[in-house]
Amino acid sequence: MTEKRDPRAHWLDEDPFDQMNNNSKTHTRTRDDGNWRKPHIRVVHKNISGQPFFRSFNSRQTQTIPIHKGSIWHFSKTEIEHLIQATMAFTLALAFMTVGGIFGALNAPYQFIIGGSVYFVALAPAFLLHEIAHKIVARNYGCWAEFRASPAGLRFGVIIAMAFGIVFMAPGAVMVAGNTSKSQFGKIALAGPVTNVILWLLGLMMIYLGVGDNIVGKMIIVPWMWGNAVLGTFNMIPWGPLDGRKIKTWSEIIFYFWFIICGSLIWFNLNYLNVILQ
Repeated sequence: MTEKRDPRAHWLDEDPFDQMNNNSKTHTRTRDDGNWRKPHIRVVHKNISGQPFFRSFNSRQTQTIPIHKGSIWHFSKTEIEHLIQATMAFTLALAFMTVGGIFGALNAPYQFIIGGSVYFVALAPAFLLHEIAHKIVARNYGCWAEFRASPAGLRFGVIIAMAFGIVFMAPGAVMVAGNTSKSQFGKIALAGPVTNVILWLLGLMMIYLGVGDNIVGKMIIVPWMWGNAVLGTFNMIPWGPLDGRKIKTWSEIIFYFWFIICGSLIWFNLNYLNVILQ
């Protein structure tokens, strides 16, 4: 079996999820035995934080899902809208976190605005690029892949942040439709954590270039380093719909290698981040 792009990727179609029969009571089990799967829909990536709301969607279809043609960088209007919704809701929740909730925002509106702006710059790339990495790799294998936000997850996260000043949110997931092998499915999952490792290394390079030498730079670089370390490590947990479970099913050696790397980022932050920022 080759790892090349699916030759059917030249076909063009709109969002296949909108065409599915939502009332279907027939389900099939996802296969991870290395064979080509029948067309199905599943969630590739679960979250940035919070209790997972995702699950695999394995509804049987009456026809093969055609795949979008063109560049792997294609973003539909619907996908862009969902990415913006998820990013804004997550930023709003982080802004409430900086002031301890809704009452803190009312008492310190400027701190609320500044805190939200800082966290947007520091953490939005960790979330967005993680999700986009899943999409790009899936599209490279000829699959249909787009991000979809969870309105319920976004509302719940913002309400929790307003009430308690903590962030507990599952903004959305990259949805993938198409035929994939076990190794391809694992690589799609691995793309997210690897992206966070790369972003963490970029932050480390910025520190040594002097970005953290001033108060504004430090305000951004610290959540940047922690956000990417925690997001990458959390998603390597081999449980439920998290990336780690898919990676471990594909290759235990690769799973443990990247799990150790992601965990080492948290260890570095705990022991050396403050030291190199002094």
